[in-house]
Amino acid sequence: MDKVRYKIWIGRLLIGWVFLTNVQCAILFILFPRAFVQGFELTGVDGNAVVRGFGILFLMWNVPYGVALIQPQKFRLSLLEAVGMQAIGFIGETTLLLFFPPGHLYIRETVSRFIIFDGSGLILLLLSAWITQDKVKLITSKPI
Repeated sequence: MDKVRYKIWIGRLLIGWVFLTNVQCAILFILFPRAFVQGFELTGVDGNAVVRGFGILFLMWNVPYGVALIQPQKFRLSLLEAVGMQAIGFIGETTLLLFFPPGHLYIRETVSRFIIFDGSGLILLLLSAWITQDKVKLITSKPI
């Protein structure tokens, strides 16, 4: 296998890991919300609906990851969107935890797990973007 194809497959494996773990989390939230409601200090039908909603959002947010997985170089914009989305999650969750009021142990633990989850995903996506980068050819055109 040539070097370029090897890099693309390594990039795909990194993207794929993040994509699959995100989708797995989403499916678990949708199918078994009761297992997660306490981590958000929620209960009952309302809590189940909120957690299922989170699962649906996770699926929705993973569309660019799936597109980037197909061909990281060809669909580079999707990979960069996924990196941006992952960074927003990591930074947002970290900020949320830093400014969260004292107490609320379950929410703090849940947010801390999301920080680790999204931070590790961000590292893998950045690695994939770096590994699969291709030299950009500047195309100059004549003005219209």
